[in-house]
Amino acid sequence: MKNVAQGTLRKMLSRLEQPVAYQIRLGEHAVALNPLIEKPIKLQFSGVINCVNCGRKSSKSFNQGYCFPCFQRLAQCDSCIIHPERCHFDQGTCREPSWGEQFCMQDHIVYLANSSGLKVGITRATQVPTRWVDQGATQALAIIRVRTRLQSGAVEVVFKQHVADKTNWREMLKSEAAALDMQAEAERLLAECQSDLKQLEDKFGFFAITVLNGVEPVSINYPVISYPEKVSSFNFDKTPVVEGTLMGIKGQYLILDTGVINLRRFSGYEVSLSY
Repeated sequence: MKNVAQGTLRKMLSRLEQPVAYQIRLGEHAVALNPLIEKPIKLQFSGVINCVNCGRKSSKSFNQGYCFPCFQRLAQCDSCIIHPERCHFDQGTCREPSWGEQFCMQDHIVYLANSSGLKVGITRATQVPTRWVDQGATQALAIIRVRTRLQSGAVEVVFKQHVADKTNWREMLKSEAAALDMQAEAERLLAECQSDLKQLEDKFGFFAITVLNGVEPVSINYPVISYPEKVSSFNFDKTPVVEGTLMGIKGQYLILDTGVINLRRFSGYEVSLSY
């Protein structure tokens, strides 16, 4: 094998094609991964972790790539990122108001996706369809547009009383999810939640929540030759050398004949790629 690239790992770049086109990012290097399908590859962790925000060396990674001081300080590491219904920007207590203005006080999409089954999710409008690809969804449908992250979280809370809000990553990596009628699922959900959505409309204003009509579902195909019968995941902290034949890529996972690895989880790790 030849050492092709080395650097600080970041989440893979993806482009919605048929199938999705992936690149692994190692420092300044971006290496196309689709041509490596069915070829042996090796990823080796050097033992060095650099914060993805400030660049300092860290003995441990927090929240997918941050050192502890940045994890404590940055708004993007606040708990409201996981729970958008707790967004407190309007209360004047955001850790970084300028960041909140740019990322939270903008249009968000509430969507349905089919990855390991039907789920509801939210994302910034500018992150469609990247968010769907990162989650390994094979089908996705934007159903509501709102003006802020807080509003998207409030809608998601309503919806997740009727549908899951998380992906079962093991099931997602075992096979393609059974196809669903996404339009029918959206219509059912909107009907079940009509009164709750009306309350949110009264709270946030008539123009804050817009149901999207005439939007077609998106189908996503991934470059996967075969799925594992049993999902066994690699961890660079325990296994610094990960190697095997690359059988596919889905979400932010590499699927090898020896196991799977979530590259996004190890953002900030210094890794070399050989093939």
